[in-house]
Amino acid sequence: MDKQVSSRGTKEKALRLNLDDKKYGTIVEIGAGQEVARNFFVAGAAAGTIAKTMSAYDMKFSDAIYGVQEDRRYVSKSRVLAMMETEFDLVLDRVGDIRSRSSRYFTYATTVAAKSFNRKNECHAWCGVRIQMYPGAAPSNIVVHVRMLDDNAEAQQQALGVLGVNLIYAAYYYFEDPKMIIDSLTDNLKANRLEIDSIDFQGPYFEEVDNQAKNIHLIRSWKTRAIMFKADGSVAVPAELLYKKNVLAIRGSFKPVTKLNIDMMEQGLKAFSELDGVTQDNTVMIAEISLNDLYGKDANIAEKDIMERVKLLNVMGYNVMISDYTRYFSLRAYFRQYTQLQIGIVVGMINIKQIFDEEFYRGLEGGILEGFGKLFPDNTKLFVYPELNEKGELHDLSTVSVPNNLRYLFRHLIDNDFIASIESSNEDLFSIYSREILQQILRGQGEWLNAVPEEVGQAIITNKLFGYRD
Repeated sequence: MDKQVSSRGTKEKALRLNLDDKKYGTIVEIGAGQEVARNFFVAGAAAGTIAKTMSAYDMKFSDAIYGVQEDRRYVSKSRVLAMMETEFDLVLDRVGDIRSRSSRYFTYATTVAAKSFNRKNECHAWCGVRIQMYPGAAPSNIVVHVRMLDDNAEAQQQALGVLGVNLIYAAYYYFEDPKMIIDSLTDNLKANRLEIDSIDFQGPYFEEVDNQAKNIHLIRSWKTRAIMFKADGSVAVPAELLYKKNVLAIRGSFKPVTKLNIDMMEQGLKAFSELDGVTQDNTVMIAEISLNDLYGKDANIAEKDIMERVKLLNVMGYNVMISDYTRYFSLRAYFRQYTQLQIGIVVGMINIKQIFDEEFYRGLEGGILEGFGKLFPDNTKLFVYPELNEKGELHDLSTVSVPNNLRYLFRHLIDNDFIASIESSNEDLFSIYSREILQQILRGQGEWLNAVPEEVGQAIITNKLFGYRD
């Protein structure tokens, strides 16, 4: 990245855009003032760049301009897309024939639910820019979903104003490098003011962009701690996917997803479904992959590697979450931001050993007690899948051995039903080891096909995943 460019302040970015008479467009903002437009006007020379600014706050007035979207929501992706398309077309209709043919037009739009005076609401926004990457080109879109973390509306408005300038600037000057676009979105903002939990690149210029991979970069550029994909592979907004849902999650490497993994999920769901209020319709199952190792450091997993795992989990119909969480209580806290219903986490015996290892809680002032206090405060339960020990004997919660100083804590969790055993449907599954399957995949078709679901095996062969060779 050009250090001179990356160090530009918000006013400098706005002024650089204003002074380029080839860049011309509209800014429309609903729900948090007109902070993006204000930044351009404060910078000066905005008359050559800004065709119009608008804020259609009244819902009926807004509907009359942008129509009524199918989901009938005002702070939504469909609404911001309608705003972008309508305003962009309007700019072309009104000035496309009279301005210089070298003009590159844009529309910036945002729809926001900011901090309310009289209720505790989710503070979030959909922001997007529709832009011509070169004169006369069909437009491309960049759309982001943002959570505002400031505790007052004024600060949230200011942060969104900076984000908007960054997004327009990045779309014009960094469009050849989507990662640079992502990295620049929080320029000139202090940490923990905004969380960007999804980004979508659309249009002719971004046809080759892998949106799943670019969303993973949101984590590595510290824009969010986790991103989610729906079972169809599309990027999900956590607040929408998890709202008023029971959540059952399983953590794993899933390299590749095996019949053992599937059995853990199915047996976990069977037990989870016995909890009060849990039904198939109000439950979301999530396969979670952490980017971190056991010590909380980035394991440096290649994006291609992660995406191959996501693809196979999607093939099996699972939602997928990628995170940089190490400890289970952090995973639980993330889900609790979006739902107050039941949370279940399926773990293996090796995970129980880790959870009861006091070294796992190094750095926490309250140690293991603080860790368990954060993991089990309300409606959260661990479901433990068994294993076979070295002697071929079944090993489950009834055979777990914990350090003497923790045995009463372990008993407390068992007796109060915070932790429960689940069964395996087939003991033959215990002989499946992902690391052995990976080695077999490299050699082509073979016994490994019996260890993975048929759909997974076919996808590995067809797409030559994990180094598969014919």
